[in-house]
Amino acid sequence: MNYASSIQATGLVALPPWRSRLLFALLLLGLCGLLVRAVYLQGIHNDFLQQQGDARYGRVVDISAHRGMIADRYGDPLAISTPVESVWASPQDVDATPQQVKQLAQLLDMSPGELKGRLSESSRDFVYLKRQMPPEQAEKVVSLEIPGVSLRREYRRYYPDGDVAAHLLGFTNIDDNGQEGLELALQGQLGGKAGSQRVIKDRRGHIVEDVASIRAPKPGSDVQLSIDNRLQYLAYREIKQAVEQHHAKSGSIVVLDAKTGEVLALCNWPSYNPNNRSKPSLGVLRNRALTDQFEPGSTMKPFTVAAVLEAGKVTPDTVINTENGVLTIDGRTIHDSHKEARLTVAQVIQKSSNVGASKMALSLQPEAFWRNLHDDGFGESTGSGFPGEAPGKLRDYRNWRPIEQATMSYGNGISVNLLQLARAYTVFANDGELLPVSLLKEDVQPVGKQVYSAKTAREVRDMLELVVQPGGTAPQAQINGYRVAGKTGTAHKLENGRYVNHYIASFIGMAPASNPRLIVAVKVDDPSGAYYGGEVAGPVFSKVMGSALHVLNVPNDAPLGNVMMPSGDIVREDT
Repeated sequence: MNYASSIQATGLVALPPWRSRLLFALLLLGLCGLLVRAVYLQGIHNDFLQQQGDARYGRVVDISAHRGMIADRYGDPLAISTPVESVWASPQDVDATPQQVKQLAQLLDMSPGELKGRLSESSRDFVYLKRQMPPEQAEKVVSLEIPGVSLRREYRRYYPDGDVAAHLLGFTNIDDNGQEGLELALQGQLGGKAGSQRVIKDRRGHIVEDVASIRAPKPGSDVQLSIDNRLQYLAYREIKQAVEQHHAKSGSIVVLDAKTGEVLALCNWPSYNPNNRSKPSLGVLRNRALTDQFEPGSTMKPFTVAAVLEAGKVTPDTVINTENGVLTIDGRTIHDSHKEARLTVAQVIQKSSNVGASKMALSLQPEAFWRNLHDDGFGESTGSGFPGEAPGKLRDYRNWRPIEQATMSYGNGISVNLLQLARAYTVFANDGELLPVSLLKEDVQPVGKQVYSAKTAREVRDMLELVVQPGGTAPQAQINGYRVAGKTGTAHKLENGRYVNHYIASFIGMAPASNPRLIVAVKVDDPSGAYYGGEVAGPVFSKVMGSALHVLNVPNDAPLGNVMMPSGDIVREDT
């Protein structure tokens, strides 16, 4: 029986011979296509496979840049960045037993449920599990040998002096970027630029080889401030003690180099510890010496006197009719705390007469008086570069009424910040030259602006010496072995547009008065009980200035035992 008859006998349908040949041809064609594709991908265009391989076994890892150090003027560290380890994971690569998850959660100080939630984010290639761990704790994480869990080197900012310079320095966030203070202002210099590196990991998610550095990290630059850490501590200690002693709301102090305008100390109380990552209230964070505006009160009177002296209206011995301490202008009455019929210009400063200052201010044209105050730096920023510095307020003279010009002469109707006020006093310390202020160490003598003649500046400085002597408003500001020149301020606080019986007590002074080396400005906000500038701020000035002059080895310009306290009542001023 032949093949055809056998097929017929079994009842099967015979297939045409060409079908098998067509199937063979299709298989051969597909094989050739695969061969061509393989040659193309592996020999000609292999980028695709390389990318796929990199996606499975390679990773680009960021490399943190080391933040620059902040140091004081002598190189002592004020802010440094220390290396720490952060734990991260690639969720899709994590392969951990329940026991490993439990152990890892304990090391990371989180619940197993929270950890599982982080690791379940399979759509992400990178997730932090714990930032900035101590190295010894990070080593325990590594010892668990969990695939997909790795460490990353980062840096944490540390402030050796804690709250002493907190308001000045500010702080950084967890990524070591400046958030407040000079850390924020100098971010461009301190921050540097992060780098990146390509690595290879094995099938268990462990990094096994560093392939290449794509971009090397660029460390930040170190910054040297004008601050003298020794004086910063002295100022901080005394302002803290004064606020606590007088149960005040807050206090601020600024110490300037009278020759260069450099800020040698600047601090506030209450303060906070920048090493503690729990964020304090905004009120505590505020650098009140720079961001808070206040009416300066009688600390403005020397500028009024300087303006009329420079205009040739008076001399230090000119007698002013002080009207027994009462003067009415535009239906408003100006009072002195002590009733005197007549005072010389020098005595107006010594006894802080509002009536005398008002009469001298009104002897000038509004524009001339405004120009003098503006040239002293009022109404504009000091140029310190500190974030959020308040520029103060000096209203346009074209809108002044006579009563406003009068009250401005003794510090009402004008607003300043404490650094601005301290800077203004450089005109009396430097023969009429207003110096720029700096929070950074200066290597060259700054160029100032001549505001008054040397004769006018020296005459006002002589008057300011009378303030701390018996018969003045601040004998408590005297310093053994040094001549002191300064001015008190006791200003009513302005609340909701009205003056209330709460006060800003202040004292701004310089020493040695014969050739001023330092300027110290003190402000105490809302003291309880005693509230006069001479009683509250004067002693702070004396302690800080006296100690600072000894630390800097400034020669005495007065014999030891020169301090003379009044035998009777101390003269007090109101504004």
